[in-house]
Amino acid sequence: MKILIISDTHGYAERLPQVLKKTGPVDVLIHAGDIEGQEDYVIRTCECPVYMVSGNNDWVSNLSRELTFMLEDYRVFLTHGHNYGIALGTEMIRDEAISRRADIVICGHTHRPMIEKKDNLILINPGSLTYPRQIGRKPTYVLMTIDKDHIARFSIGQLD
Repeated sequence: MKILIISDTHGYAERLPQVLKKTGPVDVLIHAGDIEGQEDYVIRTCECPVYMVSGNNDWVSNLSRELTFMLEDYRVFLTHGHNYGIALGTEMIRDEAISRRADIVICGHTHRPMIEKKDNLILINPGSLTYPRQIGRKPTYVLMTIDKDHIARFSIGQLD
């Protein structure tokens, strides 16, 4: 299974086709918020199941603020992260994910990519396809794969 994780497109999701050209077709797309009205565009572009949550800039969105769902054997907690102080650190969001018995927590908001494995919890932030804030400022995403042995692997990808 191949899962594409993106966030913080801020109304400029037009880079999504570039990402899909690099990754090839995906089985699932996850958007961690700040979509700003392009939910339908994201759904049409990827042609696969999509999980999306609202972010702090999705004022008129009908999307949920948080979702919990299964990807094969993995329980995933998806939230934008701003309600858990993610810009200041990961402690609050980790505590919430653990209380939900999540194996993986996916968030956005900081516009900085991160893959952090600690205490049987994997924290994923794909960064931003539109306004990256990390060194080098390249648009980023995370590609997650689950192999036939149900082992999840994660890699940060970037656009030039």
